[in-house]
Order: sequence, then C-alpha cells, then structure tokens
Amino acid sequence: MNKLIVYILYAGILFLAACAGQALNPVPPPPSLPVIKINSGDATTWLEYPATVEGTTNVEIRPQVSGYLEKIYVEEGAYVSKGQALFRINSSAYSEFSKSASAAVQAAKASIEKAQVEYDRLKPLVDNNVIAGVQLKTAKANLDAAKASHAQAVSGKGSADITVGYTLLTAPVSGYIGHIPFKQGSLIGKGEALPLTVLSEVNNVHAYFSMSEADFLSFISSYEGKSTEEKIKNIPAVDLQLPDNTIYNTKGKIELVQGQFDRSSGTISFRAVFPNKEKLLRSGITGKIRIPSYLKDQLLVPQESTYELQDKVFVFALGDSNKVVSKQISLSGKSGTNYLVSKGLARGERIVFSGIQRLRDGAVITPQQMPADTVLQASLLPRKGTK
Repeated sequence: MNKLIVYILYAGILFLAACAGQALNPVPPPPSLPVIKINSGDATTWLEYPATVEGTTNVEIRPQVSGYLEKIYVEEGAYVSKGQALFRINSSAYSEFSKSASAAVQAAKASIEKAQVEYDRLKPLVDNNVIAGVQLKTAKANLDAAKASHAQAVSGKGSADITVGYTLLTAPVSGYIGHIPFKQGSLIGKGEALPLTVLSEVNNVHAYFSMSEADFLSFISSYEGKSTEEKIKNIPAVDLQLPDNTIYNTKGKIELVQGQFDRSSGTISFRAVFPNKEKLLRSGITGKIRIPSYLKDQLLVPQESTYELQDKVFVFALGDSNKVVSKQISLSGKSGTNYLVSKGLARGERIVFSGIQRLRDGAVITPQQMPADTVLQASLLPRKGTK
C-alpha cells in the first residue's frame, strides 16, 4: 500500500514537471510576414549590347614635311581649340627655300621690266617703218617669256611658303589630344607609321555596337516602318551604361545601321549618337547600349520575393490555412527590380513579399497584407550599382 502511494506521488511529480517545462518553453507563434497580391502592370525591359565610344571626329595629326620635332605645344589629354598650335618642325631649311623663291620672283620681275623697256623702244620704230617688224615680234616674245617666268617664280614662292607653313601643325578641329608617341628632337617625316597624335572631337560621341543575325531580325521586326531606315527612326531613345554601372545622364539616338553583315563574325553594326556637352565621355570608353522595350499588362513579381534553386526561380505562395507553398515560375524578362512572369502564377494570387530566407514548404505564417502602392514603391527602389 505504501509502495502504491509512493508510485502515485512520483507520477504526479513527473506530470507537474512536464507541465512546468511546457510553460517555460511555449511553442512560438507563426512568423508574421508581408504578403502581396499579384497584379499586372506596364513594364520596361532592356536589350543590352556591349559598346565602344568614339568621338564623332577622330583626326590623325601627321607631318607633311620631314625634319626634327622642334616644339610640342600641348600635353596628352589636353583640350584644344580649332587652329591652336600643336607641334613645330624645324623650319630652317624650308625658310631658306622660301627666301630663294622670293629672290627668283624679284629676278623674274626685273626681267619683265627689261623686256618691257625693249618692247616699248622698238614699237614706235616699227610703227614708223624705221626697222623691220620682226624685231618687235622678237621683243614681244621675250616680254611674254619674262612674264611666264615671273608667274612660275611666284608659284614657286607660294609652294615654298606652304611648305614652311607645314612646319607648324595646328588643330583642324576642337577636341582632346590623344597619345603622343614622339618626343621633342625626334626626326619625323611623311612616311611615319604612327601619327603625331589623334585629335578627338567629342561634342557628340558615337557608341558602336553589334547584333547577331537572329537578334537583328527579331529586333527590327518589332518596329513600324516599310524600310529598315524608317524602322530605325522609330527606335526610342537609348541609354548608355558606363563601366561603373551608372547610366549616362543624356539619352542617345540610334541613327545608322551598317548596310551588310560581317561574314567573319555574323554580326551587323549599329551606331548611337550621344550629346557630350559636359565632356564626360572620351574616345575609347566602353559600356553597354540599353534599348528599351515598353510592355503592357504584364504579371510583375518583385525580385525580392523570389529565390533560386538549381537554376530555377521560385516564390512562396500563400495557400489554405495560411500555409506557404513553393511555386516555380517562368520568367519572360526583367523590369527594374521586378520580374516579368509568363507561367507559374495567376493574377490575384498572394505570395510572401519578403523574409523568405527561412521559410519551408508547408510552414504556417501570419500574413500581413501590404498596400499595393507600398509594394510598387518598394519594388521600384534602385539596387546598388544601378541608376
């Protein structure tokens, strides 16, 4: 009997201990997570192509005469105005040629005066039949020859002066000085493989990019127009993404397409022009051309609401009894921080907006419905490295 009482007391103690343990470690409530309803809306997707930026005018500065590089007036990367002095080649020899040509002009001028005096002396004698007319014809021929020699001398002087002018090289356009491979004192000439420098005019710049045949046919068919030229005019303004992933502050316009495909690469080249008033863009910069495509009535899902597993994209949909179910979705594009969904979800379904990192299939949550405008603002927030 005493043993029975002891067993009953022991069992009661165990029961009370279990109850106390449950009181000390209560079951946590379901997590409270924001939920959004899937709706359709307008979206902008982007086609991106690697691009290289070049100035609208890239002028190679090359010497027209040979000689020692006497003076370099500019530094690499400097901005110069049209007509500004860039280089000077030693002009001593060419100046002597000019002086010699000047002397030849003076000699030819004296010959004209001499021949004119002889002609004027003989003319009245011939008119009065004092001498034969053949002497006057000879004097006239000598005068014409002297005038021709003078004209030739003047031409030689002009050519010599032009040659002297070639010793001073000036900027044909305003722009930025490129690399200067020669140093002061270098012997240079017309046959040099390298130019003295390249001058880039960058008030406007061209961004060159290419498309494959398949991309070109798909791309060009999406715009209205009877000809390729008309279709290109209907392409909307494009963006230029710079190497630091920022977007250049001025939009550009595609204005030219190459007439044929490159057989070796199977691509066709495009060109977009961008204003460059702030001189931010320089020749040689790389980036990406971003061509917008405007879509209507698309199912939008914030990227924050998705996760990837084995190269597939999933969301957590809200099911019965507030249980979440993972659903695979198919994507047709991306617009800002939203995915465009083609399969896997329907308009009106609810999904977990954020905090999905620790969720599992079948987990119960306490849904917090987010206002539609709050969701839109959140999904449109730019991410790091975008603009």
